Amino acid sequence: MAFLLPGLAYAVVNLLEKKEKLPVFGSGDLAGRTRNEHSIEDFELLNQDGNRKSFHEWKGQIIVANFFFSHCPVVCPKMTANLQKISRQFQQEREIHIISISIDPERDSAAQLKKYANRFSIDEGKWDLLTGDKKEIYRLARNSFMVVATDGDGGPNDFIHSDKLVLIDKIGRIRGFYDGTDESAINNLSNDIKKLQDEN
Repeated sequence: MAFLLPGLAYAVVNLLEKKEKLPVFGSGDLAGRTRNEHSIEDFELLNQDGNRKSFHEWKGQIIVANFFFSHCPVVCPKMTANLQKISRQFQQEREIHIISISIDPERDSAAQLKKYANRFSIDEGKWDLLTGDKKEIYRLARNSFMVVATDGDGGPNDFIHSDKLVLIDKIGRIRGFYDGTDESAINNLSNDIKKLQDEN
C-alpha cells in the first residue's frame, strides 16, 4: 500500500496539470461590462518566398509569433535559436506553426528574409518570415498581438522592439507571452503548447 500512494499522488497531480487551462489574454471584465473576447485580426503580409500570406490561413493551427528584424545583432538571433528548438520539437506536428514579423520592413524585403531563413536553416514548411507595410505591422504589434505598450504611428521615427513570443490558439486567441531569450521561458512555452494540444 505504501508503494501505491506515491504513484497515485503522482497520477492525480499529472492529471490536474493536464486539465489546467491557459488564460485567454485580452478578455475579461472591464468597468463592470464584459469585454468582447480579443483575438488576432486577419492581416495579409508577404513571406520569405514573396507569397501573400493571411492570418486566416493558419486558423485551426497553434501559432507562435514574434516580431524581429534581420539586422538585429543580439536579441533576434537568440529568439530565432529558441524558436528553432520549438520548431524541431514539434517538427512532425503540422498543427504547430511559427510566424516572425519584421519590424524593419524597409530593409527586410522578401529576398532579405529568404537569406535570413537560409542562414538559420528555418523549416519553411513550419515557419513564415513576414514583411509588409510598416504602419500596418506596428498597428498589429500594438493592438492585435499586444507585444508593446508604447504609443506610435508606425512613422519614420517610430521603432518598436520586443523579445516576447506570443502563443495563439487555434481560434486566434492569445494564450501566453514568453521571454524569447530565456531558456526556462522556452520550456514553459513548450509545455503550454502541449496544454493547448490537449485542450483542443
